[in-house]
Amino acid sequence: MKSLWNDKRYHSLNYFLRNKFGSKVFKISLDGGFSCPNRDGTINSSGCLFCSERGSGDFAGNRIFPITKQFEDIKIMMSKKWKSGKYIAYFQAYTNTYASVAVLREKYEEAVFQEGVVALAIATRPDCLEDDVLDLIEEYSNRVYTWVELGLQTSSDESAKIINRGYKLCKFEEALIQLNKRNIDVVVHTIFGLPGESSSDMLKTIEYVSHKNIKGIKLHLLHLMENTPMVELYKQKKLKFLKQDEYVDIICKTITMLPPNMVIHRLTGDAPRDLLIGPMWSLKKWEVLNAIDNKLKELDLYQGKNFIV
Repeated sequence: MKSLWNDKRYHSLNYFLRNKFGSKVFKISLDGGFSCPNRDGTINSSGCLFCSERGSGDFAGNRIFPITKQFEDIKIMMSKKWKSGKYIAYFQAYTNTYASVAVLREKYEEAVFQEGVVALAIATRPDCLEDDVLDLIEEYSNRVYTWVELGLQTSSDESAKIINRGYKLCKFEEALIQLNKRNIDVVVHTIFGLPGESSSDMLKTIEYVSHKNIKGIKLHLLHLMENTPMVELYKQKKLKFLKQDEYVDIICKTITMLPPNMVIHRLTGDAPRDLLIGPMWSLKKWEVLNAIDNKLKELDLYQGKNFIV
């Protein structure tokens, strides 16, 4: 099979961005200083069981600094590897629509004002998208390419309850409808390896996502990190780590189930080495990615091969 996406058998984010902007595009991960209703007591106080102390923003800028300084610091670090390119201002840590519109506007504006920024990415929860916030995001989407990332993790309400996600699937669907109405691109996060989920359960989530108006997906492996509530489940032997070959197999099946136009933003995630309890094989990220590429070629698999309209 001749690849539709240069050297990959799936629609990678790198391919998408190079075609859209004509150059290498870097993601600058920012911490806007927000909180989360699943942490501050509004919904719950413990947060999602897998979420780190930095609200899944372990590789974002430092919130003690203004957006401009965070941006410049990361930009300088990236320039050591890549001499030139364009940038995505990515609000990653915690819930990045969980503030007043005035505060959100101030943060977003400072980010998109930075030289070379061509896109704005906002990670949030589907239950933190009030109409005035949606209107603000729509406003920015008319100025700069903008997408909203929603932490779905699983389509199972039962699994969502176990991980203390704090909202039901119907809330995700409501948010998706409202974002679609405003022509705002949606990127969905999923996690493989959640407590109690079989490979069949994981692929049910993919089947669900593949038939929604969703522009992109992030495929994550569950990382168990120190100081997260999920450690207690691990101690109770209610959490079993996926093996590398199991994960590679699920990812390859997932890729075939996704529609060809959906952008795959990532095939696995990262966790700080000093905080990771397991699975330890996930630290060899390039080995995992190479194993995925090799299996896709070996079995002649590619994105969309098993997608059914």
